[in-house]
Amino acid sequence: MDPSLSPAHQIAFDQLMHVLPLFPVVGVAAGSGAGKTTILRKMQGRTGGSWISVLELIQALRTRHPLSIEETFEELIATALKTSDHVYVDDISLLSMVVQGGCGGYPRPNFLASAFESLTRLAETHKKKLIYASLYQLYDLSKKGYLGYIPAFTATDYEYFSRAYLGAELAARLDHKKIFRYARSLQGYDLKAVALIVRNDAQLDTERYIEALRTFGLTSNVNLGDVQPVTLANLKGVDDVVRSLEANVIVPLEQVELADELKLRAKRGVLLVGPPGTGKTTVGRALAHRLKSKFFLIDGTCISGTSDFYYRIQRVFDEAKHNAPSIIFVDDSDAIFESGEELGLYRYLLTMLDGLESESVGQVCVMMTAMDVGHLPPALIRSGRVELWLEMRLPDEAARASILEQIFEAQPAPFAAVNISQLVDATPGFTGADLKRLVDDGKNLLAYDSVQGIPLQPVTEYFLRAVATVSENKQRYADAEARARAMRPARPVYYDSPVASP
Repeated sequence: MDPSLSPAHQIAFDQLMHVLPLFPVVGVAAGSGAGKTTILRKMQGRTGGSWISVLELIQALRTRHPLSIEETFEELIATALKTSDHVYVDDISLLSMVVQGGCGGYPRPNFLASAFESLTRLAETHKKKLIYASLYQLYDLSKKGYLGYIPAFTATDYEYFSRAYLGAELAARLDHKKIFRYARSLQGYDLKAVALIVRNDAQLDTERYIEALRTFGLTSNVNLGDVQPVTLANLKGVDDVVRSLEANVIVPLEQVELADELKLRAKRGVLLVGPPGTGKTTVGRALAHRLKSKFFLIDGTCISGTSDFYYRIQRVFDEAKHNAPSIIFVDDSDAIFESGEELGLYRYLLTMLDGLESESVGQVCVMMTAMDVGHLPPALIRSGRVELWLEMRLPDEAARASILEQIFEAQPAPFAAVNISQLVDATPGFTGADLKRLVDDGKNLLAYDSVQGIPLQPVTEYFLRAVATVSENKQRYADAEARARAMRPARPVYYDSPVASP
């Protein structure tokens, strides 16, 4: 084994060297930072030959017409094939992103395939070899070419990179199996980056390394500084929901050693259903703080119908898979599908949820919240895709008392005399959000009387007055929602669902 290659890279290198004599064109595909260039450089060291990257192409294009990219590329490679038996082409994905599929209005989409076909024939005719690295297969190589892949890293690869960039002494402090269980999809670039961050930490151990991954190496799309600091303990009256979330989602994501030992995985799809204000979004906030870099959010900032909507959704899924085990939290998912127009996203989510069954991404949980399940496509929430259905309920008397006690504990001394029992009796049907609002409104009423010089009433009276105001607003909301429902078109029919067909 070559000591300059990790185990996964060695496998890919051996495979490519084995097939190289058999095909005129050989490629290696893998994600960014996976080590494609390392493997190509090692192959070049074994065979000799020319090296061409996008830099050479850019230099060649400086004196050419902007739309002659494919011709310039073909000419550059053909010239190299005339003088070298082996021509290595790196970073070719950067070229294909411009010219494949008409990206950015490029007028000759897919013309790069013609250039590649010409180069393949040239290499085959003159017994030469064209070897390239890419993020994906550039065109059909099934007959005359071969595309190899770098295997997924294992804990052994993680240890290799630690030794390479931390040194043997620091690497020996780390439990690489535990690090791998925590983050299974890191590439060589990621492992190098975190090693450079922690290599001067005199107290480095496995937990500090993982914390560095949370802080620097792995990233959520949520800025925790903008998220209200709450925990699942803040949810009252839904102890069964909290227990189910802990058992079916959090334990498999947090307890990586136990999950590995017992072969646990988080539920693939989770649906949180309940009226507004019952704590669905609070669950998301609590999970964001608890799981940090393992939490990814899709919410109202991803606006359906905008030009970058699908790109942003795809990016969230890609990042979540890269940082697995992780959660994708789709807030107010019913609002996305309410119009019945988002068939593209519907089918995409079906595909993604089905794809999350595979072992490589089986540690990604998609959690959706909804007020009205009737707006969700039936096939999206059927058994097998949504594996856990949790109901967020209105708080009962005991839960309302607990919520109010928690809120008033954080209030200034003048509010300590409030009669919580009276407020509980006056607030049937109130959500946690309603209770928080009545406390804020009651404080405002007391402050107004104080400023105006009006004799102050017993403190509880201000909050009882606020109950009436919140109740009136709740009724107005209900009336407005009823009118909106009456004006909505018939429920959308999703023809590829198992319960609706044309």
